[in-house]
Order: sequence, then C-alpha cells, then structure tokens
Amino acid sequence: MAQAELTIDLDAVAANWRALAGRAAHGARTGAVVKADGYGLGAAEVARALVRAGARQFFVAQAAEGLALRAALGAVPDIFVLSGHMEGATAAIAEARLVPALNSIEQMTRHFAALPGHPFAVQIDTGMARLGLPPDHWRAVAGTILPERPLLLMSHLACADEPAHSMNAQQLSLFHTLTVGTGIARSLAATGGVLLGHPYHFELTRPGIGLYGGAPFAQARAVVALDLPVIQTRVIAPGTPVGYGASWIAPRESVIATVSAGYADGLPRALGGARAEGAGFALWAGGQRCPVVGRVSMDLITVDVTDLDEVPETLAVLGPGPGQGVDALAALAGTIGYEILTSLGARYARRHLGGG
Repeated sequence: MAQAELTIDLDAVAANWRALAGRAAHGARTGAVVKADGYGLGAAEVARALVRAGARQFFVAQAAEGLALRAALGAVPDIFVLSGHMEGATAAIAEARLVPALNSIEQMTRHFAALPGHPFAVQIDTGMARLGLPPDHWRAVAGTILPERPLLLMSHLACADEPAHSMNAQQLSLFHTLTVGTGIARSLAATGGVLLGHPYHFELTRPGIGLYGGAPFAQARAVVALDLPVIQTRVIAPGTPVGYGASWIAPRESVIATVSAGYADGLPRALGGARAEGAGFALWAGGQRCPVVGRVSMDLITVDVTDLDEVPETLAVLGPGPGQGVDALAALAGTIGYEILTSLGARYARRHLGGG
C-alpha cells in the first residue's frame, strides 16, 4: 500500500441513524447533521446513504456546504443551514433551495427583504449563548414571524453529553415555554438530546456525532478504519534515540517501523511522547498492540514492532482490528472524537463501503 487508507462504512452510518431514529418519540422525525463534510467522512456519500435509510432533513453549517449537498442529493430533502442567512449567501440559498436557520433580527431582515416567501427556520438561544435569538428578542418578534410559517423552531443543548447536568432541564423548560402552541415543528435534540429521552425530541431530532460512531452513543457501530503503510523498518541498538527531541531511548535492541502519517493527517502531535507501559498511543497488527515511540511528526510516526513475528505492510490506527475507536484515540490526545474525525486528512485514500 503506497498511501494510508481511510475506510468509511456507510452501512454502519445508516444503521446508527436507524438506531437513533428508533429511539425517537412517537411521531418525531429524525434528520441528520452532515456539516464539516459529513464530520470529515464525505457529506455526499454519507447523506446519500442516509436518504436511502429514510432521512429527509439534513443540517449543514454553511450555505456553501448546502449548495454542494443539494447537488449530491437532488430536490427532495430539506437542507437547513445552521449559520442562517449570512451576507453574501443569498444566491446559494435561493439556487439550492436551502432553509436558513435565522439567528438574529438582522438575519430576519435580510432574509425577508432578499427572499420573500422563501422557506426559513428560526434558532432560539435557550442557554448556550452561541447562535440564536435571545428569549426576549424572540418574544418581541414571534408575533410577526410565526404568521410567516417557519419550517422549524430550533435550539441547541449545551450539556446533553452530561445527562445529569441541570442545564438540560432548564433549556428544555425554556424551549417548551417559548414554542408551545405555535403549531410549528420544533427541534432541540442532537445525539445527546436523543439519548436524554422523549421529552427532548419534540417533532424532529437531528443526530450528528452518533451517526459516525462517536460518544455519547455507546451502542453505535464503528464507522471508520484507518490503516497506515509501513515505509521502512530498521533494527536499532539499546540506547538509540528515536524521533525529534530524542524523547524515546530504546531500552533493548528494537525493531522500529516508520509509517506514513502524522499530524498533517489529523493524528495530533499530542499523541506522541512517553507514557506508562501499555497506556500510550499504539498502532495494531491484527490484535497485537505496537506502541508508538518518539514524537508524532508532520508526516511520519515511529512504532516499536519488536515483538511481532513478522512486520506487516500496514498497521492500523482505527478499526475493528485494534478495536480502537475515535473516542479512545481522542482521549489519548486530550481532545474529543469530533475533532479527530473532522481532522482526518486529505492525503488518505478514502474508501466508502456499502450504503446501498
């Protein structure tokens, strides 16, 4: 193998969507978040598989993402733009029939002036202080906006991955108070909100990370596998330093494999460095653990393969062989699975499996 290979299991994505849809309250539809190029895994391929699974509502972050997604999916699904109707986005919103989630009175003014009669949604800030109309702004304009029949009223939970956090119930209560009786479809729950239970589901849930095999959906099927080609293998003497900063010194005669990937490919530099035996970053040969030694560099990683009977052509970072998912890798780097997924680099050869 001349190039590191990232394999995306579209059947697993679809299975995860169906599992989360199966948890939805009676009558609630289930959409899908495919922003950031489908969390780094290919928005077009992921969304087409989800359409075949039954999804009809998709969420992206920016109008340009929505424009590309419309080209991939055709006319049927609703495509919501979470950043709303930004200046300069009017042409894309009109051309691709996107549904901007209007986040401010300024955006409402822009939308109604530029695209009267065009579908829209409204995002309300119930406690995250990020996007959306503050409650007092929503109360001030609701009487004017609701007769225009938005497709969706939505908000976002700040602490859904912490089920016991008091903000979940606070946001739920406020969202219900601000939207009850409107007759408009509502959405509050992403993956974590789906797992909080039916009171959070309203008329539409919009899972994201759970579709791609990430926490907090512990029952998710793994979606990605990542295999790195071995470029070179060498035998080094005891006391030989390896990598930048000579941060690892061979304690014995060792066989070191250099593999083709690094922090330019989304494997953070923080993964490298000395750790307790058995606790650090490792690659895998089948079921056998091979510790990474020395620092992760831009394009290369060095791996101790001394205990292998034979050095394979590739070593695995993610996938069923190592049984190591994105969240386990993220924990080693001091980050979250979202960042690992969305950082997986453009230099990987990508294979999309299934999805039919």
